[in-house]
Amino acid sequence: MGSRKKEIALQAEADHLDVLEKYRGKCEPTFLFYAGGELVAVVRGANAPLLQKTILDQLEAEKKVLAEGRERKVIKDEALSDEDECVSHGKNNGEDDMVSSERTCTLAIIKPDAVAHGKTDEIIMKIQEAGFEILTNEERTMTEAEMRLFYQHRAGEEAFEKLVHHMCSGPSHLLILTRTEGFEDVVTTWRTIMGPCDPNVARREQPESLRAQYGTEMPFNAIHGSRDREDADRELALLFPSLKFSDKNTEALQGGEAEEAAGAH
Repeated sequence: MGSRKKEIALQAEADHLDVLEKYRGKCEPTFLFYAGGELVAVVRGANAPLLQKTILDQLEAEKKVLAEGRERKVIKDEALSDEDECVSHGKNNGEDDMVSSERTCTLAIIKPDAVAHGKTDEIIMKIQEAGFEILTNEERTMTEAEMRLFYQHRAGEEAFEKLVHHMCSGPSHLLILTRTEGFEDVVTTWRTIMGPCDPNVARREQPESLRAQYGTEMPFNAIHGSRDREDADRELALLFPSLKFSDKNTEALQGGEAEEAAGAH
């Protein structure tokens, strides 16, 4: 007799399971999706539309895995990972946090417009599905001083004040991204996934890009990404001043020639 795959939903209380210890003390529900014993999606919060969409998307993806032999897209959730992480999230007796990975990192920001529209979890899921590892995910409302320094290279542009105001208008999600082995150029890869800066251009030229899907119009293009490795190093140092790179990672970020800037942020 042939076996039939079943979809099973289980409720687990983090307070009673040691494996879920890192989820304790959180007031929002977390939905973990497993297929073939592997984690394939995560939804945080009681977001019914996103939860329903994720269920349907994962069922469709699993059908293709079983029927067509497609590769299952596996993700990693920080709270469940027992591996040594590149970033230490907690304070260490007043010492700086350390990035010890030899893989290069880049900065991604989910901007206030996307956060306000409730798209954060959906964007994070797409980032993970694209093969990125999220080392840090911090929700923060930027200050005007931070953003003026952050975008100082655009200070002479007409849209500068509007951009600064937008970036300070509400919470953003700051992500430090890296890639698994074999994908060293994380900065360029991330910019490709984001798409062109202008959402209207992105919809014409790269309709599958994140800015095409979640941006509306300038400066509300949903996502930020560092222009090159040198820029990533500067931005990470500015927004994560307690973060220190190991020597090898610093060399990887600073040693190569800066790639040609891929347009404005």
